[in-house]
Amino acid sequence: MTSTMLSLEIDRADVVALHDQVAAEIRRAIADGEARPGERLPLAKDLAAVLGVNKNTVLRALHILRDEGLLEFQRGRGITVTGSMERGLVVTRIRELVEFCRSHGYRPEEVVRIIEGLQ
Repeated sequence: MTSTMLSLEIDRADVVALHDQVAAEIRRAIADGEARPGERLPLAKDLAAVLGVNKNTVLRALHILRDEGLLEFQRGRGITVTGSMERGLVVTRIRELVEFCRSHGYRPEEVVRIIEGLQ
């Protein structure tokens, strides 16, 4: 994975936030098979140094990917790729659905009941 991390590119002129760019580059590495489930990522400070960004920027990106089910944080073992890009896409779509439903007055548990009723 380290060689993949060396090829990440961040565009400071882009309107996309730096942490979102970092997350997108890691998603791409997972989708392209450069980072497979079970592989450990380099330390956030090392990624930050390679990318020329603040460590907190990298950590924010890694937390986004953890919330999408793509990464797992383990104390003393680092950050491991746990999911596939497909799982990350599903989690992202579910979050969008929940936000859409919330904006229309539905609570997440109501959305779950609706989905269960579709089976």
